[in-house]
Order: sequence, then structure tokens, then C-alpha cells
Amino acid sequence: IIYLENINNGKKWSLSQNLSSLQEYHFIYGFGYVSLKTIKDEILQELTTFVPIENNIKINLLKLKNTSSDVKNLKLNYYIKPTLGEDESKTSGFIKVEKEENIIVATNMYKSEMKNEKVYIISSEKIESFTGNKEEFIGELNLLNPQKVLSNDNGLYKESCIALEINIKLEPYETKEIAINLGASEEKEVDFSNIEKCKDELKKTKNYWYNLLGKVHVNTPIESINIMLNGWAAYQSITSRLWAKSGYYQSGGAIGFRDQLQDTLGIKFLDVNFMKEQILIAARHQFIEGDVLHWWHEETKRGIRTRFSDDLLWLAYTTCEYVEFTGDLKILDEEIPYLNGELLEDGVDEKYDKYEEGNTKESLFMHCKRAIEKSLDFGENGLPKIGSGDWNDGMNTVGNKKKGESVWLGFFLYDVLERFIKICNEKELVEKYEKVKQNLKKALNENGWDGRWFRRAFTDEGTPIGSIENEECRIDSISQSWGVISNAAENVKQYMSMESLENNLIDKENGLIKLLTPPFEKSKIEPGYIKAYLPGVRENGGQYTHAAMWAISAFTKLGLGDKAVEYFKMINPIEHSRTRDAAKKYKVEPYVIPADIYEAKGLEGRGGWTWYTGSSSWFCKVGLEDILGLNVEKGVLSIKPCIPKDWKEYSIRYKFGESIYNIKVKNPNGKNIGIEQFILNGQQIEAKEIKLIDDGKVNEIEVIM
Repeated sequence: IIYLENINNGKKWSLSQNLSSLQEYHFIYGFGYVSLKTIKDEILQELTTFVPIENNIKINLLKLKNTSSDVKNLKLNYYIKPTLGEDESKTSGFIKVEKEENIIVATNMYKSEMKNEKVYIISSEKIESFTGNKEEFIGELNLLNPQKVLSNDNGLYKESCIALEINIKLEPYETKEIAINLGASEEKEVDFSNIEKCKDELKKTKNYWYNLLGKVHVNTPIESINIMLNGWAAYQSITSRLWAKSGYYQSGGAIGFRDQLQDTLGIKFLDVNFMKEQILIAARHQFIEGDVLHWWHEETKRGIRTRFSDDLLWLAYTTCEYVEFTGDLKILDEEIPYLNGELLEDGVDEKYDKYEEGNTKESLFMHCKRAIEKSLDFGENGLPKIGSGDWNDGMNTVGNKKKGESVWLGFFLYDVLERFIKICNEKELVEKYEKVKQNLKKALNENGWDGRWFRRAFTDEGTPIGSIENEECRIDSISQSWGVISNAAENVKQYMSMESLENNLIDKENGLIKLLTPPFEKSKIEPGYIKAYLPGVRENGGQYTHAAMWAISAFTKLGLGDKAVEYFKMINPIEHSRTRDAAKKYKVEPYVIPADIYEAKGLEGRGGWTWYTGSSSWFCKVGLEDILGLNVEKGVLSIKPCIPKDWKEYSIRYKFGESIYNIKVKNPNGKNIGIEQFILNGQQIEAKEIKLIDDGKVNEIEVIM
């Protein structure tokens, strides 16, 4: 928090806490930075905050302009509440705050395995005083109006904070720039106390994001889709999911095995190395038995070994996606070590421990094979066992007695096998997996089918979930979606199941696609901790946006472009924030994808859990590939759109290396799918596809549907 006070007249205000209902703020959220403007006491204030791409320091650039003929003597207080570890309750009182020249240094004296136990604050202005004692700073007041006594107390054995004071004098009509920066590296980057250095880094940061996010730019008839696909969804995936691994609702810092793999799927057009690096990271967190850590902290090498049944398969899925996109088969030969760790004992669903790398190494291909082999564990209905949960973590007691089965996992496994066979050169293994696929397809369409849609699972006791027989959770969306996505569902059942999804799970009034309905509440079935959520909240019957993206993808696979784009637009956060009333109902940021939207009574349409959600990556993937049809396979570009019939045209600008491909898709015949002509630089291409070439040239592609 940055506080300002005019010493001459005693007026107080803040740049980040609204101390007065009359105070107005103007915010700009950009790629890599945020800025705000406000005016108070005849002083125009502009604050720009960002983190340089290559430095561990948070920059606050503050510009103050005195718009009056009076001298302004100001007192500025900068306040933060540090954790410097995993848990504030453990470190508070053990954070020592000191001043070294014009630098405030805070050190966590409490021993832990976490890194970055020291931070510092530097400023372009002289730091007059500080305190590490929160009680001293707050006094008998509160954060909206603290007492702000700073006695240079180091704060040891008291509730911790870091606060400092700077005095500022503004002559009439004078403009002054100030830097107040929070660093988290061992070496103090004192050059960031220089204003011009900070400005240069701001330019570099903006340029980095412009160049990265600008590699794909679309222009469709729907502006809200353009905004989210032209940077915002990808930016969310990279900054929150891959880099910070943190968000407002979950500040954990852990890497999730399946989570971060999926986060790379939607940004492969920007930089496929994100995907490659994550595949190799994930493979290093697999055990020789084929199972993997559900999540872990790189800093401590501690993570959780579980019986989740889908985590391990995402390694094979993402590896196949990478090979399909790039044609790079060499990655399959990468030698990667396994983790050492004891097997989970019977009756134990998970174990949190420190897991070290072992000496055994195998190729990435073998890592994928071991994951698949581990998954070939089928129950009485011929479907894969769900273990202590599949993609829906909340269903953690459906099959933890080793008998329950997952219909969704059956479709997902089928898709993984289909893709893995294409990159497998072992004849016997291909034959084995083809046979597994045939048996699995038969079981899914017979035992997984409920008459109008696919069931979700079978409990340890053999009770179906996601069935018309059920009082709660009669239908679950992801079994229907993946029946289509995998193409394992019989043709007529694909259309029937998606019609059932549409009739039962899409709420057009509140603009959401529910994960399941009715929510779990009072029935005898005990699926797991999902039942602890309020009915209609998060996984328990609200929109889980990740699954909503899969539903939209399924509509495109059936060629239903009008429906797909209608629902893609419907769940776009911008569409939930177009008016003041809508924004008050939605309540969260309009420029990032939310993990969920509530259906609960009285909370209908409220968003939750923004930023830290894998649905941002799937938003990119579904939008660019499934709807707009941008398709690259082994370096060959083709366009396979699935759009509304009334779209006359749209365009995609795709930068491949240093080459630019300007693609204009025209739809004169009012089609949903299919292309008639593919014209490259004035020449018709009969194959309707081209090899991408990085030669620095600009290419014009015209596609006629």
C-alpha cells in the first residue's frame, strides 16, 4: 500500500486503498504492467507497477504533479505484509527489518526449506525511517487509516510488516518521479533506484509481451473474442500458471503435473518451447512404476504421490501433441531420470514427502509407455479404474477402494492410445494398444451408455454416477464432451449425448455451462470432497470453465459452428461485464478467464477463482484451433474452421519464426465447416496445406469456404 499525506493541511489518502467514497481511480491493465491515475489535493498521481522480464524486482514508478500554485510538503509511506516462507503464522515475528544505507532489508530468521527468505526495498528518494512492527504502524487504527509511527524497530518477536517513510516537496506546478521497488534476489539490484533504468525496463517489458503475444492476432466479427484471443488468455496462462504458479485464490507456488502440461497446449503457437520444457519437467516427476507426483514444490523437492488416475496420462497426451505439432521425434529419445519413492500402502490414497531423483533413466518414450501401462487397469465394466479421483479431484472416494471406474477416463485413455499409436514404432505394442482400444470402445458404448447420454463413473459398490437413475449428478458434461473429442462414442450417441448436455447443462440466462446437474447435496452417494462445496458452486454443479471449453470443442468436432461460437462468446468474461449491473453480478475481472461461475441460488452468474485456472489455455486452444481452424501438423499449415454460417470472413495473422502468414478466410456460401480453395500468394494450392518456412517473408493466404 502506498499512503500519501499533505503535511501542510493534514489530508490523507492512498494510491491503493479507497479511503473516501469520493475518490476516483482510473486503472489500465496491460501486458506486463498495471497503471493507475487519480487526483487528490490538487496533485495528479500516476503509478505504474511492473516486474522486469529478467529481474526479481517489483517496480513502482510514481509520478506526482502539483497542479496548484502552492508548495506541497508530502509524507509518503510504503507498506507491505511479508510472508517470506510458506505460512505467515510461522514467520511472523521472525522477520528482521534493517536499514543498510538507503536500502531496507527484511530477513526471515525462521528456518525452513523455502528459498527467497530475504527481500529488500530501494528507492530513488531518501528513506527517512522504517519499522518492522505492524502494531506500531497500525496503532489503534486500521489499514485504511493507520497511525504510521516508524521508530526504526526491527520487528523481531512482534507481528511483522515492512513500512518506510519518504518526504517529498513539490514546488508549484512541479512534476516529480519516484521509484519505490521491492526486490527478492540475493544480490541487491541497486541500479533500479535510478528512474531512467526503471523506465528502460518498462519499455523492454512491454516489448517482450508485444513480440510474444503478437505472434498470433485474429480479427473476427466478435470483438470480445478478438480481445481474449489476442493476448489476454495466453498472457494469463504464462504469467499466472507457468511463471507465478499462483493467483489471488490460490497462492501455492506448486507445479501440478497435469495442470502445467495443459497450460502449454494453448500457447504452442506463441512458443512451442513452453510445451517442450514442461514435458521434460513433468517426466522428471514420475516414478518407475509409471505413476507421478500430483503436485510438488521445486524449491523443496517435496510433493504428493497419489492414486489419481489421469495425471500420468497427460504426459503422453502432451508429448503426442508436441510431436504432432513440430514433427520433432528426437524428444522421444531424451533420457530422463525417475523419482525414488516407496509405493503407497493399501488404504493410503496419498503421501506428501520429499522425493529425490534416482539413478534409473529412460527415454521420454518409455516414460509415456509406463504411464499408459499403469493406466491399463480395468474394472468389472471394462472401464479404467478411477482410483482416488480423475480429472475431477473432488470425486476422490468414488473408487478409492480399487473397484470404482471412470467413464470419462475411458474416453480420455482411448484418445491417448489413438495418438500414441501414431508415434509408436513397436509393432507388438501397436497391436496391443489397438486391441485395448477396441475393447475400451465397446465397453464405453455399452456399459458407459445410459440411454440418452454417457454415465460419469461407477462407484466401488457398482453404483452408476451420471445416470438418469441418480437423484443427484444425473448428467456430467465431460463424459459427453470427450465421447466426441476422442471419437470413441458411436456416431449417433455423439449427437444424442451433446443434445442432452445442451438441454440439461447450458444456462443461457446466466451465461454458463454447468459441469453437472443436479449438484451433490443430500443423496446417499458419497463421491468425495466435491460434496463439501455448496450446491451450484465450483465443481459441484457450477460452471467449471475448463470443462465448458471441452463442451465447446465437442460442438466443433460435430461441425456445429453456430452453437460452438454462441457458447464460446457466452462464457467470455467480457460478455459478463458489459454493463454496470452485469459487472456487479459477475464481480471478478473482465479480462481473465475464471475457473468457475456459480449457479447456486442467490449467486447465479458470479465468477470465482480467476487467473489461476487451466481453462485460459483451453480457451486459446479451442478458439484458435477448433473454431478458427488454425492447424499446424509437423510444420504443415492448414485451415479447418468451424464457424457460424453468418460469418462472412475473418482473419488470422500468424508469425512463424521471422515469417508472417496473413490468412483471410472468406465464407461466401454461409458454411459452418469445409474449405473449397486455398490460395497462397495468388497461387491456388490443390493440397489445401503448405509447409511453413522461416525465411522472413510475408505470405498472403486466402481461404474460401
